[in-house]
Amino acid sequence: MVCETILKRRGYMRYLFLILFSVLLFIGCQPAIKKPVADANAKRYPLKGKVVSVDLEKQKVTIQHEKVENYMDAMTMPFPLYDKDILQTMTKGSEVKAELIVNSDGDYWLENVVISAAPTANQTIPAINDNFAQIDKEVPDFKLTNQDGKPVSFKDFRGKALAITFIYSRCPLPEYCILMSRRFSDLAIQLNNSADLKDKVRLLSISFDPATDTPETLKKYGIAYIKNPNYDFTIWQLATAPDADVRKIADFFGLRYEVDASNKAIFNHSLRTVVIAPDGKVKKVFSGGDWTNDELLRELETTLK
Repeated sequence: MVCETILKRRGYMRYLFLILFSVLLFIGCQPAIKKPVADANAKRYPLKGKVVSVDLEKQKVTIQHEKVENYMDAMTMPFPLYDKDILQTMTKGSEVKAELIVNSDGDYWLENVVISAAPTANQTIPAINDNFAQIDKEVPDFKLTNQDGKPVSFKDFRGKALAITFIYSRCPLPEYCILMSRRFSDLAIQLNNSADLKDKVRLLSISFDPATDTPETLKKYGIAYIKNPNYDFTIWQLATAPDADVRKIADFFGLRYEVDASNKAIFNHSLRTVVIAPDGKVKKVFSGGDWTNDELLRELETTLK
């Protein structure tokens, strides 16, 4: 009788284990939430409101928002937001400004979110970092040296729509510098074949490894991507500066990088790609590599209008 009871209990425990395992397997097999890509006919609307609740798991924020001009009346509704860093800083009552993206298929989400909130008891509001790239903030006239060994500064790009990104030539990661350089080289070729844009848009890749990425190294690196030994680097330039100056540039644009402790030839770094208008002001900051050349080009063209 005792043995029978033990066996029944063991069978019950196995049953519970199978249920638990199945639940965990189901959860683990759920597809990751993927950020959609704005299509060619996507509409963009400024949105302003107050946070009601945040769902980190579903990557959504419920906002009580004001009227969205030319789109919808004031109401309270959830919006997808695919930047977890931003979501984690939101709390109930936070005031937000954002850009509502609406694709032609009806898909929608928020981008370019700016958060502000009234202080709670015993809480102080940190001062705004005026040295950090902010939308509509003018970029300082940083000085660099390009792939031809010639000086170049940000003022040289005034009157053009400019996109910058950060790389280092020894980067082995296909989803980091290799991806950034492939996108910029592809876009450079596309722009060179556009009569309307070839003289209006410029691309700049900045290396944060000046010790290795000399002008000669950067030129060979760029040619390897362009696949044209006679490329004149008018549309796309690669440049760097002394380490202290690169740090200032990186800090302004929010790029983080450091030498890997276990391999001094490798940098651990974030990704930043920035669109700068012809007047020298920041208009868009892409964090990470989750953007396409079509998106980047649309942002650049917008600054020209």
